Amino acid sequence: MAQKSFRKSQLIAFNNAAAGHDGVLSDRTGAVVVKPCCQAEIDFYQSTAAHPLLLPFIPTFIGTLTLNTQPEVVSALTASAAVSLPDADQATPIVDAPPAISHAPVVEKAWAPSNGAKITTDLAIVLENVAAPFKKPNILDVKLGARLWDDQAPPAKRAKLDKVAEETTSKPLGFRIAGMRTWQGQATATDGKTNGLSDDGYKLYDKNYGRQFSASTIRQGFEDFFLLEKAAVAKGSLRKIINRFLEDLEALKLVLESEESRMYSASLLFVYEGDQEALKDAFLAEKEDEALTAGNDTHEESDDDDEPKSGVQALKLIDFAHAQWTPGQGRDENLLHGLGHVIELLEGLVTSK
Repeated sequence: MAQKSFRKSQLIAFNNAAAGHDGVLSDRTGAVVVKPCCQAEIDFYQSTAAHPLLLPFIPTFIGTLTLNTQPEVVSALTASAAVSLPDADQATPIVDAPPAISHAPVVEKAWAPSNGAKITTDLAIVLENVAAPFKKPNILDVKLGARLWDDQAPPAKRAKLDKVAEETTSKPLGFRIAGMRTWQGQATATDGKTNGLSDDGYKLYDKNYGRQFSASTIRQGFEDFFLLEKAAVAKGSLRKIINRFLEDLEALKLVLESEESRMYSASLLFVYEGDQEALKDAFLAEKEDEALTAGNDTHEESDDDDEPKSGVQALKLIDFAHAQWTPGQGRDENLLHGLGHVIELLEGLVTSK
């Protein structure tokens, strides 16, 4: 893995998250996501190297950061080398630097819901930004599972999450919409209002949006994500995009059926290009690449291969704070239950549109 250096001043707020906790950061290029996390999530990402079939379906793990309370002390550790984020003009990589983890005494506290607030931790995980190749990414976060808590969850947390599952589509379908962002075009003022759009032309849907649906109405949420009513994307292109998501979901399903794991509160991250011209260019670039590959079986890598590629769509499994491998316990039926219902819903969209 190539060494990569950041300056602390290059970290900025990450604004493309569709759901999850506050406090997520990125570098100024937008290539990476720096997500505050617990040690369990770091451990899981590090363990995925032994499960190569899953790797194409999760964000690329770049490394970890220690976000210290002292502003001048911020270090990063990649899978093969450490990375420094100093304030100095010259960023110098530090090889094999151990993570600076505080060992203050642990004080047991009663569990309380975070309600999406930034988690209290000095640890952060550095991942690829799945939305980086897209000009105007439409993003959907779908939380999987009817059971949303792991075995370590205290009774109060179990009761809270069971209640959420009962009141939403999590219990009957094994999934719910946790949030999404859809590109609607630049906001235009109408009587001093922006029709619910953000300044950058996105319509934002928070967790409460997804919680309003029942098993019989959840389809509307996916229709909103794919902008079917607005017809912002040509029907032919939209059918291709949904079919690609279906192919990815079926492939992911096969992998998860072959693994023994428990991934409570993991999510599916759907991303597709919302800008019409960028989407056309992405489809065209794919055709050109296919033609080049077909006409040159001995295609060699060139400098152009390192150029950022525009995207059509992407699907990833994310959020592994409550995930672990469980040899001997069989496949994760809780996760697969929700995944199967997502597949059924998308199949219904394709056949009816």
